[in-house]
Amino acid sequence: MEIFSVRSSQSLLFKNNPNNAKSSKTSDIQIETRAPAPASFQIEDDVGEGPDFTAVSPGELRNYARQGFDSGLIDQNTYAAISEPLPMHAIDPLGNIIDLSSVTDGTSFNFLDYYKNQLQIAMSIGDSEEVQTLKSIVSFLNA
Repeated sequence: MEIFSVRSSQSLLFKNNPNNAKSSKTSDIQIETRAPAPASFQIEDDVGEGPDFTAVSPGELRNYARQGFDSGLIDQNTYAAISEPLPMHAIDPLGNIIDLSSVTDGTSFNFLDYYKNQLQIAMSIGDSEEVQTLKSIVSFLNA
């Protein structure tokens, strides 16, 4: 007694049937072409306008800085300064202490004003290396 697989016996019957012989050939298979799927993201038309650095998270700022570094817009020192985490407290140009402990990677923060204030403080102190780095950061954020 011989045992045949159900799969093979069905495919043999299908191929041997004269009505289905033509449809069993792979050369007759046609693939439908559909319209391309809609894009999951859209690129804004305003290519010249950069992101709003007055309301961006630290993680997003690091990503923009990385893109700027890779494209040559900023140097390594500027990239390193932007990538550093914010301090827990900072001083504004008037001498007031600003609490930055609530700023996390997911929180929006006004980095443009923060770095402008730090630039003013560095210029008043006279730290030329810090001033140069902060000028580079501010120019990157204003671009």
